[in-house]
Amino acid sequence: MTSVTPAPTPTGEQRGPVAHDSVPWGAVWGQEDAIAQLRAATEDPSQLAHAWLITGPAGSGRSTLAYAFAAALIAEPGDEAAMRQVLAGTHPDLAALRTEGVIISIKDARALVERSYFSPSLGRYRVIVMEDADRMVERTSNVLLKALEEPPERTVWILCAPSDADLLPTIRSRVRTLRLREPAVDDVARLIVQRTGVDPAIAEQSARLAQRHIGMAQRLATDEAARARREETLRSVLAVRGVGDAVEVAARIVQLATDDAKSLTAERDEAERESLLRTLGIAPGGAVPPAVRGQLSALEDDQKRRATRSLRDGIDRVLTDLESMYRDTLMLQFGRDADLINRELSDQIAALASAWTPERTLVVLDQIALTRTHLEGNAAPVLALESMLVTVASGRTP
Repeated sequence: MTSVTPAPTPTGEQRGPVAHDSVPWGAVWGQEDAIAQLRAATEDPSQLAHAWLITGPAGSGRSTLAYAFAAALIAEPGDEAAMRQVLAGTHPDLAALRTEGVIISIKDARALVERSYFSPSLGRYRVIVMEDADRMVERTSNVLLKALEEPPERTVWILCAPSDADLLPTIRSRVRTLRLREPAVDDVARLIVQRTGVDPAIAEQSARLAQRHIGMAQRLATDEAARARREETLRSVLAVRGVGDAVEVAARIVQLATDDAKSLTAERDEAERESLLRTLGIAPGGAVPPAVRGQLSALEDDQKRRATRSLRDGIDRVLTDLESMYRDTLMLQFGRDADLINRELSDQIAALASAWTPERTLVVLDQIALTRTHLEGNAAPVLALESMLVTVASGRTP
């Protein structure tokens, strides 16, 4: 799905170590060094590269910073109306791609490349933002190469990815990389309190369990069911003792991830369907004429792809949570208990640390990483998790 995508907007006032209340940088939190570098690039053409790669851990604000940078590039200095138009995703000189699928398709990448060759219509530059650049397969990356090598004089590319290692060397060699810092747990907790008004203890717990991922921390802080699903998953894995348990818990994890994905997408799916029907002039509950069923079918296909991605992302979060639990186990095995992530399970984790050797814990961590690789290669989630949990139960790889 190729679309102009608005920058993420805060649900309340943001404050970090340093606050930037001005447009367009006001939505960027806790990345003062990055802001300074990008501001300099917008003010001095000699410091402006034609292609940028913004990297940082999940929740660090890569996309938010990308759109703020785009707004500063496109709008004339001081033109806040134009900057807000870019941040809203409606400026004609902004083109953006955020995939709703598991990977970025060649078709979508080509469409973005085509737009990159248009001259700016109103602004100083045409800016192309590609979120989730790490979701490109090699063939899709090759589509971008020429555009990144020889872009028009007034076109700037901004790619976003967790790490530069997630992109091909040929892409990395054609961009300037800007690495974001990871915020502290206390900083994220304060931000969540200011955004949502939740109890500070809940905010601290959520920031810690989310491992400083701002978006996930906010969701955990405001969604008790999401916190409960996370705890149920970890307790279920701690109870795995054999192959039978592994099979049962793997199915349960996929079900919990499915429920979580549905809770994130169901409301949006229904709103999109109702909006399309209104646009087509169809009353609520009315029959859909054959002539417009194709449009409805296309929407449903997009929603299915989004659901698939949401489920995969949910399972990936489960793997991240499991990594945090076995990381805590390893920390205790080496006598370090001051920086545990899953403090609420400290007694169970301490018992596990005593029962296992560090070598066994490392085998499990390696197997979790391998499971993530298998899932990225479209392995069946239940089978991949069953294999991983057999290793948890036995300490040996299948």
